[in-house]
Amino acid sequence: MDKYILPKKKAIGVFFVFAFGYFLSCLLRAITATLSPILTSEFNLLAADLGLLAGGYFLGFACMQIPLGYLLDKYGPKKIVSSFLLIALIGTSSFALAQSFSGLLISRILIGVGVSACLMAPLTGYRIWFAENQQQRANSWMLMIASLGFLSSTLPVQLLLPSFGWRWIFGGIAALILVSIILMLAFIPKWDHQKDESLKDQIKQGSLADVWKNKFFISVIPMGLFNYGGLMAIQTLWAGPWMIRVAGYTPLESATGLFWINITMLISFFLWGYFLPKITNLGFSALKILKLGLPISFFVMLIIILIGPKAGAFYITLFILSSIFLSVTQPAVGLSFPSYLAGKALTSFNLLIFLGTFIMQWLMGLVIDLIKNFGYSEILGFKSAFSVFLIFSLISYIFFLIINKKK
Repeated sequence: MDKYILPKKKAIGVFFVFAFGYFLSCLLRAITATLSPILTSEFNLLAADLGLLAGGYFLGFACMQIPLGYLLDKYGPKKIVSSFLLIALIGTSSFALAQSFSGLLISRILIGVGVSACLMAPLTGYRIWFAENQQQRANSWMLMIASLGFLSSTLPVQLLLPSFGWRWIFGGIAALILVSIILMLAFIPKWDHQKDESLKDQIKQGSLADVWKNKFFISVIPMGLFNYGGLMAIQTLWAGPWMIRVAGYTPLESATGLFWINITMLISFFLWGYFLPKITNLGFSALKILKLGLPISFFVMLIIILIGPKAGAFYITLFILSSIFLSVTQPAVGLSFPSYLAGKALTSFNLLIFLGTFIMQWLMGLVIDLIKNFGYSEILGFKSAFSVFLIFSLISYIFFLIINKKK
């Protein structure tokens, strides 16, 4: 039976307001890939410049995760996410008006800082306002919104470019951010922690060390870095090159494949979020779901490595789909701590994911280049890179099982 803390209608409203802000965050995260040709032409950018420009978002985003945990626990989602979105509004507006690469880069970093609370604030709020059996569902549906944001940054933006140009597109996104801020202020509940003196003391006493010394958190550190980080690295970077350089797709076929991957993930996260509370009601905890579900993704990745050029968009989609079990990790981390530590715990794990994405993107590229430098084929380089990811993922999974083994 479903349970609710906030009244159901209010909970639904809170979810959609947060989801709108997170949608804009993910749209801004992925939009530079679509705009890269026109930005390269207009600003005479090198490949390294483009990489730095795309990375500016992640730099600003990652730098804010630890302080964000303190701010969320103390002041609550409403104040923090609306304040941070003001920075995103400034960054998006300045990006639209930028006349130089340095202007674009500074704006991109500001955007990353500004949207850094768009997922962690909702998850912190859900920890207080939503019943436990609703938190996994809300988290999965937020990931569905992420897929919608990534999807919207591709063909829809491409279709709008000829009519409006990239500057007006960013101006429109800035206007939507302003709407999001207004909705946050109007519909998100106030943070009541500060009314209780004992909770005030707990928040002051609860430290980041309490998070990083927690047994369950320790068990998911490698999983966040390598399993989750590697999944994100493949989904956001290496899936496209694999389809082109290994499976022999044309760029258009690869783009179409990525489009359908995001469509599939959007539908999958919706269904996963719907059925997850029912699964947990049957006695399947997050721990059990991870133990039983993750090996499926390892098996699919092994097939991809073995068949190589025959593994096209279908197999990449199947791998990302079979990795959906990882989505229970983040809310499980939040539920492993008292509510006054939820913000610090969630942002710490989010830092691991983004750091892991950077590490795995770089490491897999390094392996590909290393194999090619030894005179072997690029296909072998990609298969070797995916093999390194699989080995690290297996080690992380075994570590997770050992730490969580019942005495």
